[in-house]
Amino acid sequence: MAEATQDEFRQHADTYSAFSRLVLFMILWIVLLLACMALGLVGGSGLIAVLLGIGGTIAIIVAAVVT
Repeated sequence: MAEATQDEFRQHADTYSAFSRLVLFMILWIVLLLACMALGLVGGSGLIAVLLGIGGTIAIIVAAVVT
């Protein structure tokens, strides 16, 4: 009985960890998106905003996959 409880706890902890990483990824990506929109629209640097958005998105994806 204790083994089943340990397995359930481990599965719950793994699910919680994966969900936390997903939430962190989405928060970082939304902040990056808003910063690029502000840079492109208000700052008038459209090309830099696009490059920063694409590069930042790739960097966030790579960081999420590696960790």
